[in-house]
Amino acid sequence: MAQIKWGMIGCGDVTELKSGPAFSLVPNSHLSAVASRRPETAHAYAKRHNIEHVYETSETLINSKHVDAVYIATPPSSHLDLALLVAKAGKPCCVEKPISPTLKDAQTMVEAFKDADQPLFVAYYRRSLPRFLQIKTWLEENQIGDIRHIHWSYTRPPSETDLAGHQGWRTHPKDAPGGYFEDIACHGLDVFDFLLGPITIASGFSAMQHTAFVVPDAVTANWLHGTDITGSGHWNFSCQDDADMVTISGSKGHINFSILGAEPVRLTTSSQTIEKDILQPKHIQYPHVENMVKHLTNGPEHPSLGASALRTAWVVDQILN
Repeated sequence: MAQIKWGMIGCGDVTELKSGPAFSLVPNSHLSAVASRRPETAHAYAKRHNIEHVYETSETLINSKHVDAVYIATPPSSHLDLALLVAKAGKPCCVEKPISPTLKDAQTMVEAFKDADQPLFVAYYRRSLPRFLQIKTWLEENQIGDIRHIHWSYTRPPSETDLAGHQGWRTHPKDAPGGYFEDIACHGLDVFDFLLGPITIASGFSAMQHTAFVVPDAVTANWLHGTDITGSGHWNFSCQDDADMVTISGSKGHINFSILGAEPVRLTTSSQTIEKDILQPKHIQYPHVENMVKHLTNGPEHPSLGASALRTAWVVDQILN
């Protein structure tokens, strides 16, 4: 395909700036069509972003001659049914993260696209961001020696929406049985897979500490990369302070960075400290979309496919269960 014509299902917040515009800004790519469960939302989005085609149903969009590949930007509980329709149509698909609320559904999706001989991309876009590629380069250059341990600490207070008792998909048991952990932690756990290799053992426990939540708001976990790199983390969504810090400890130094923030990445050894302030793209999924288009036009394989997302889903499942 000389140019990829994308159809997008869902017109929520993530599509307004983070992802949607990138599909038309990346060379050889064009956002051709949109659909939403509320047609008026799709029409309004199409008008704001100059999208040519609006479809009343997801199935009509998926099977349209104006759509070469499909981007699913809906809540996770809808991913399975929509993805299976895309696989049946024999088209490539990108699905938002997390891939699915359950490990079983994630496995079904990955198998469906394997059977259809089409790629399933998952929007773990941090694998394509320059700041995380810099960290990977430091590790590959052995800048901190042998990797010993990785730790992530993430805390934040409940939002006004949480305290008011309004449930979005991130705190609804159907879409996210593990609460905000499923939406937030999967980003970092996927990055750790990218940086240090697959997690082979994982366990954890969770708790509901704040009465505003009907899903866990506190999670603690331990894991192992391969056979010898240990990992740990804790996530709390009812603390007073905001914090997001990862430390990779090695035999000759350590690397510090945040997962969701844009603070400088820092490398520290006995002889030097290097800080790099790497700006995020305006449309943060631009490098992710760019890599999908390269994959689909006979370029390098995309770093976030169904197989790696399935590993992340397995880790989340192990921690929560």
